[in-house]
Amino acid sequence: MSETGTAVAPERRLVLWDLYFAVSYLVTVVLVLRTAAVVPLTAAAVWYVVVGRPLLSVQNRRSWVFAGVLFGLFAVAVPLAPAGGFALFAVVPMLLMSLSPVPALVLATLGNLLPPLAVWWHFGAGREVLDLLPITALGIAVSTLMGLWITRVVRQNHERAELIDELRRNREEAARLSREAGVAAERERLAREIHDTLAQSLTSVISLIDAAESEEPRADRSRLLALARTAARDGLAEARHFVAALTPPALHGGSLADAVRRLTTTCGVPAVCDVEGVEVPLPMATRVVLLRVAQEAMSNARKHAGATRVEVVLVFGDGDVELAVVDDGRGFDAALPRAGFGLAGMRARVEEVGGALTVTSAPGEGTMITANVPAGGPR
Repeated sequence: MSETGTAVAPERRLVLWDLYFAVSYLVTVVLVLRTAAVVPLTAAAVWYVVVGRPLLSVQNRRSWVFAGVLFGLFAVAVPLAPAGGFALFAVVPMLLMSLSPVPALVLATLGNLLPPLAVWWHFGAGREVLDLLPITALGIAVSTLMGLWITRVVRQNHERAELIDELRRNREEAARLSREAGVAAERERLAREIHDTLAQSLTSVISLIDAAESEEPRADRSRLLALARTAARDGLAEARHFVAALTPPALHGGSLADAVRRLTTTCGVPAVCDVEGVEVPLPMATRVVLLRVAQEAMSNARKHAGATRVEVVLVFGDGDVELAVVDDGRGFDAALPRAGFGLAGMRARVEEVGGALTVTSAPGEGTMITANVPAGGPR
């Protein structure tokens, strides 16, 4: 999962609130359309979009400034048109999400008292004011309950986002530790191989040359030098075998495109491979990484995605190479953390050669894994 998924998740969860706010604003504007109250109400809406939205459920000094200006604009609008009191259905929840409960409820109560005060101001103390009092009490109760509910939802969303971030960090840490353990094990194996092959051969060569230098008869010296030459050739053969063992067999004596095409014939799912551009010589590390990404992506398509078709596209561009593996499987939410180290391992491999890995997927829409690497190795 990318960092992007976790950052976007809270925004998506505010869509319901945004819809509620928009409906409340539009209804209020329609009610006061022919009055000057439209101006402060519109200013309040703009103030929320520009300043208030990022501050919802984040209580700090800026939240107090936002709440104060919002309440002030509402207090200006209601005397101009008492029907502007309908905006309380949006104003009160915003106050409750921006401030701590006590000051928010105080402002909410004052806000609900403004419409009857405005009616009293316009029409005097009459039956109109008395008729508004039950509605005012109901408005206080409903808007407060709505605000508390939205506050709870937003808080849960933030807690869920923090949990997802923590899971992502734990997964990345586990992948890093696993990678480091693998690197350490590989280093130990390579050290043993070097000690048992190259180091032994070089020791033999040095010993034979030292012995040849101490021998007086020319025949014995030639014999020892011949043995040293044989030991050096054996060591060179061991080194070549050692290097060849580090190279995937699929890349022995063939191009990357040929190796990927062979993979599509053995992945267990109907697959095709398209190559675009002219293949250029690539560093062995880059070829190995792209081959491993193709292997892992096709394996995931077969084992986990239930795909019935896989398409592999290898594009040789100007200075970079792009590998895309697309399947028609069940897909998944790329923003959520995934168990295992498959995707994390692929991303780590690609980043080691200076590239980037992107995963595009959604439930029921298949998956596309794209690796883009520089053709000349890490920059």
